[in-house]
Amino acid sequence: MAKILTLTLNPALDITVSLDTLRPGHVNRSHSQHSHAAGKGLNVAQVLADLGHSVTVGGFLGRDNIEPFEALIAWRGFADCFVRVPGETRSNIKLVEADGRVTDINGQGPEVDEAARVALLRRLEQVAAGHDAVVVAGSLPRGVDAQWFHQLLLQLKQQGLKIALDTSGEALRVGLQVGPWLVKPNTEELGEALGAKVDTAQAQRLAAERLLASGVEHVVVSQGEQGLSWFAHDRPPLHGRPPKVQVASTVGAGDSLVAGMVHGLLLDEPREHTLRRATAIAAQAVTQVGFGIRDREQLARLENAVQLTEQQEGCR
Repeated sequence: MAKILTLTLNPALDITVSLDTLRPGHVNRSHSQHSHAAGKGLNVAQVLADLGHSVTVGGFLGRDNIEPFEALIAWRGFADCFVRVPGETRSNIKLVEADGRVTDINGQGPEVDEAARVALLRRLEQVAAGHDAVVVAGSLPRGVDAQWFHQLLLQLKQQGLKIALDTSGEALRVGLQVGPWLVKPNTEELGEALGAKVDTAQAQRLAAERLLASGVEHVVVSQGEQGLSWFAHDRPPLHGRPPKVQVASTVGAGDSLVAGMVHGLLLDEPREHTLRRATAIAAQAVTQVGFGIRDREQLARLENAVQLTEQQEGCR
């Protein structure tokens, strides 16, 4: 198996509240509440660990509510290169209704100062080169701008790491300039980054061709329950559609997908097998609250039910 680094610059304590129907302006009663140390890179790390990889996690963590994150890192056996900063890591509240609708209330994280930014770059200089790939996922915290983010990605690439990038907005736009190994935007994020709508299969193909020509090796465009499309050089686009499942929470589905893709690519597995399993891992993620592969038998059933379609017009 591989040695993989995941970076979560803006992690969060996810508080998931389940209820029948959200009634704004009224008192709402919940059925259950769960809290998890999370953030996109940490979510990816948990799935990668379940797939057998050795994982290092890093980014920025607020000192004032550090305990859940350190407990997760210790429980999972991750190598820890997080930089601690003053203040609290943000809390994100997920209100999950019985019909599967999720309302997100995302908090602000701590301010990351120059000393912390320098400390992370220096720490990565020491540890990153021993890894096969790095997953950089999630939003940018306060104090981290696009220029510094670009510098971070360049440093990682110069250290020889394959970069899997899962972010949005300005971070995605500057990240694409580095030519990542893999990117996984959804259609809205991809359209925003390129300044054009990508709401049709043809538009997605054209957008993917544009990214591939710029140096990206793998473009995975996610479309929720409609599945995902995988574009790569010299191969016809491949679409994976997940089976219908009972939705408990959509939180972490995209992160699980990234983990599945990175796993299959690093092991150089057949692309049909890689996409089928990655789609199944994402489908399993929405049936549970929390992150990781918990039921191998369920995953096998979901994998068998994934529908793959090869689109004959490939990317140039």
